[in-house]
Amino acid sequence: MSLRKQARTLVVQMLYQVDLNPDISINQIREMIEEHGRNKTARTFAWELFSGVMEFKQQLDQHIVRVAENWTLKRMAVTDRNILRLGTYELLHTDTPPAVVIDEAVELAREFGSAHSSQFVNGILDKVVQRKDEPLPPPTQADAVPPEETQDPEPESKPKPRINNPWAT
Repeated sequence: MSLRKQARTLVVQMLYQVDLNPDISINQIREMIEEHGRNKTARTFAWELFSGVMEFKQQLDQHIVRVAENWTLKRMAVTDRNILRLGTYELLHTDTPPAVVIDEAVELAREFGSAHSSQFVNGILDKVVQRKDEPLPPPTQADAVPPEETQDPEPESKPKPRINNPWAT
């Protein structure tokens, strides 16, 4: 497995973690990347992709929802949603050729998704490429993916520190 493929696999796993456990700390994510990244190059690439997806998550979600006809983010499988976020980030914010991004995302969908995930991911990312230069409509509340309702709320006596984008550090 190439270093970039291994890094993308790791990023999808970390995005999945954050999606299901939004209170996970930056340090835990960094530790997981350090522990599972094959070498420094793979770990650096994984962190760049992960932090980029987290920084532009709202914009990425808007691009995905715009082209995903009859689908909301909430209806998408968690793995598919995060593969789409990674692929959309690479399409919009990196110099990686679109064909490579889509191919890598389809492979991730085959590995982690359902029987139809690869076709779904391929179709959505192809539409993102076609419409990436069109202006985005303003986000709606319906587009947001709420944290899992099964999460126990943190006691109010412990206020959480707020940082604009902790993932970009």
